[in-house]
Amino acid sequence: MIEIERVQTGVRIEKRLLKVAEGTRGAERPVAGDLLEGIVLHAFEGRTPFSPETLEQISELNKIYGMSLKAGDSHRLKEK
Repeated sequence: MIEIERVQTGVRIEKRLLKVAEGTRGAERPVAGDLLEGIVLHAFEGRTPFSPETLEQISELNKIYGMSLKAGDSHRLKEK
């Protein structure tokens, strides 16, 4: 294990995106912050943080929660 220091942050996230992200958390990732850390660390190395099985699960969760946003939408989001 690598010792780190975490800080509290007020991250705001699109409602449906959070539901899908929470749905992907398994026993190995019990906290949303841990999931976010993993995604960011993988992205910084140009790697995908998810297995093919998890990507299938994400696809199903996207349908369940009506999540239609894609990566290309990230620069076009506007709050209500």
